[in-house]
Amino acid sequence: MRNVTLENVTDIVLGSLGKHQPIAARQREIMESLIQHLHGFCKDVDLTHDEFLYACDYLARAGQLCSDKRQEFILLADILGVEVLVDMLSNPISGKETASTVLGPFFRENAPVMPKGASTVQKAFEGQETVYVEGYVRDTKGQPIQGAILDIWEDAPNGLYENHDPDQPDYNLRGRFETDETGHYAFRALRPVPYPIPDDATAGELIRAMGHHTMRPGHIHVMINREGYRPLISQIYDSNSDYLDDDSVFAVKEDLVGKFERAGEGADTDLVLRFDFTLPEQAQMMAAE
Repeated sequence: MRNVTLENVTDIVLGSLGKHQPIAARQREIMESLIQHLHGFCKDVDLTHDEFLYACDYLARAGQLCSDKRQEFILLADILGVEVLVDMLSNPISGKETASTVLGPFFRENAPVMPKGASTVQKAFEGQETVYVEGYVRDTKGQPIQGAILDIWEDAPNGLYENHDPDQPDYNLRGRFETDETGHYAFRALRPVPYPIPDDATAGELIRAMGHHTMRPGHIHVMINREGYRPLISQIYDSNSDYLDDDSVFAVKEDLVGKFERAGEGADTDLVLRFDFTLPEQAQMMAAE
């Protein structure tokens, strides 16, 4: 029987890869690095068995929290800065394209399709500020992209997304909008406010273990899709918001900060926001890779 020791256990596990059935080259690359880093971490911190069991229980509890309304593992990845790192690795900026950032745990599929300029607001809040958001979606040559679909979602003035607030109507402050022949989009919404990421359960345990705060700056989420172009997952940040320099999930990028300005006389919203997006073509993306 082979003797497993502290010195050779990592090599033995690595040697098992592909031993009894073939595995793909990329799968081998990922597994080799994962095993080496996990074993290295355990050795670096001299992990105890009680700490190991706590970690197993922690992950089990995180999994139990996952549902169509809460994706706990994305939230944990956000707190650790992993999602923003993976996003930057997956969507490198090579030219004029708009920067991407984290999807976050609050996205919902199948938001209502709305005509250009429609309002996502289904419920009024005390102290709310309405905003007319418009801009253009173009390619890297400055040409308009017609038919791009913008999926929009944001928190309410109480700091909650509708899928975490039983008092908000279904799909409140969410909607899908299509660009016209000039690449123009427009919708009406509310000025987003800073809010705390969920700090209960496993997310709260992690944030407290890091000694970090829970707050995110005010932002509007945007996902843009158009056949032939690289999909964009991004956010528009309020330039007057707190926490721009100390985001709890490390997702703020300077190019994504927009200015909410007072609307002119006769406008039907309190504020206006102009923000343009640039999408690279799929061919450009593949060439850059």
